[in-house]
Amino acid sequence: MSIRDGSVRGRGSPGGDTGGDTDADTETETHAGGGARPSIRRNDYSVLDPPPLGGWDPVLGVSVVVPAHGGQEKLDLTLASLAAQSYPAELTEVVVVDDGSEPPLVLPPIRPDRTRLVVASSHGWGPGHAVREGVAASRAPVVLRLDADMVVDREHVEAQMRWHHLADYLAVMGGFAATDVPAATLDPEVVRARVGRGEAAALLGPGTAALEWVADLLESTDGLRSAGHRAWEVFTGATASVRRELFEAAAGAEPDPVMGEDSVLGYRLAQRGAVFVPERAAGGWHLGTPTTERRGPEAARFARPFTENRVPRKYSRRRSPGRTWEVPFTDVVVDTTGRRFDDVAGTVDGLLSGDTADIRIRLVGEWSRVTPERHAVLDDPAADVRLVHECYRSEPRVEFVGAAPEPDPDVPFRLLVSPGARPRPGAVRALTGAAEREGAGLVRVRGARARRPEALRLERTAAFARARHLGADAVDRDAVVAAVWGVHVMERDEVLCAEGADTARPPADWARKLREAEAKEARRRAEADRWERRIRALTRGRLARLLLGRRVR
Repeated sequence: MSIRDGSVRGRGSPGGDTGGDTDADTETETHAGGGARPSIRRNDYSVLDPPPLGGWDPVLGVSVVVPAHGGQEKLDLTLASLAAQSYPAELTEVVVVDDGSEPPLVLPPIRPDRTRLVVASSHGWGPGHAVREGVAASRAPVVLRLDADMVVDREHVEAQMRWHHLADYLAVMGGFAATDVPAATLDPEVVRARVGRGEAAALLGPGTAALEWVADLLESTDGLRSAGHRAWEVFTGATASVRRELFEAAAGAEPDPVMGEDSVLGYRLAQRGAVFVPERAAGGWHLGTPTTERRGPEAARFARPFTENRVPRKYSRRRSPGRTWEVPFTDVVVDTTGRRFDDVAGTVDGLLSGDTADIRIRLVGEWSRVTPERHAVLDDPAADVRLVHECYRSEPRVEFVGAAPEPDPDVPFRLLVSPGARPRPGAVRALTGAAEREGAGLVRVRGARARRPEALRLERTAAFARARHLGADAVDRDAVVAAVWGVHVMERDEVLCAEGADTARPPADWARKLREAEAKEARRRAEADRWERRIRALTRGRLARLLLGRRVR
């Protein structure tokens, strides 16, 4: 049986306690096709072929999570439109999350059969917190977030869900227009009926385009197919769906900002390898102009510092090169184990003194050997370890770790550097700039010595996250990254100093040597001046003119 005649092949249901609105004995569907992982290059989802609306056999359950704070009147209309969806009711649950409303929200009589209301905990507040609470209270393999002031058309859920049957690492986004039809003039029963007949546009009007910048980016990137690493920028929380595992990995455990939380989530999804799909057939109407449009400058001003600390790519952060942030733009890993202090210092000092301050350096080493007990000094076997530790223990951008750390999923790039490599002052900027310009998942440096490990390589975190999700082991990971993102090779002299050079900047003792040379020059000039005055005094200037030239007076 297909969705076309209102029934579904197989049994599948999000299940859960819905206060009497749901059969509690149903189970979440976990069919074999639910974990499909086709290889998608960058964000070009055109390799996927979604089925036509109304003519396919869905099996995946979906939890529609609706965060709400007040706005009972608009919530009633949202639920009425969800009650008329073409996606099977047996595969759909709706979880409304009351985020501290006064008076408390209630479920209206016109709503999907499997709807329940949960109250957000007092451990946080805001849309991001409410969505997390709703996801935790739901069970379906796909989570669809929907704002509580949206009326969606009949195929809204179905249009998004057909993509999730094709691949399990997609972030599918619906579209919407803003309608000025007052919510008070709309009757939930009428909304359900008109949506069910596909006549919502006649009821709500064409609306006005919301978020024009989103439409511009979609148009300029062929619907995000050529957007590459920028695809996440159009992710908004009004209507979007992802697999549960992907949401939970991206949401994490840290509190969300109360404004701009959807941008943070979109960025984190991208960092974990997500592909972003704008689904034009998942249409809807926002009841009134969104706050971010109505009070755009104020909203951006408030959201900016919260977002910048969490999203290295947001706003003008890259134009503030002297700043450091909660989430750095690049993680640098240097394995110091068994290496001389001089080699480590030459590499680390070159990075710290470069023109990119937005980095975090993690030094891998045997730091347990650094103890306060009496030990040999010059003959100490752990002398190099102690020197490195003492040299950088007060540097805020340096961390000491005992083993190679797992990639931080929120940091855009990871730079692996071998001690002894002498980076130029602009090395980090050149590497990341090349990765962005070429859209590469891996940047290598030509001319690394064959007798030692690769001296320097830059990894795009999102590319390697996708490779791992596609099942690539450590041996094959570079090849998979090359296939899904691409590899760029730079010349050695673009990022590293010439062989034999001590460092990309003057050594630490050059300042002292320069001062000594300047003092010596000043002493010699003073001595010459004294002899000149003596000669003039003895010869009354005649010998001075002869010896020193006619310019001497």
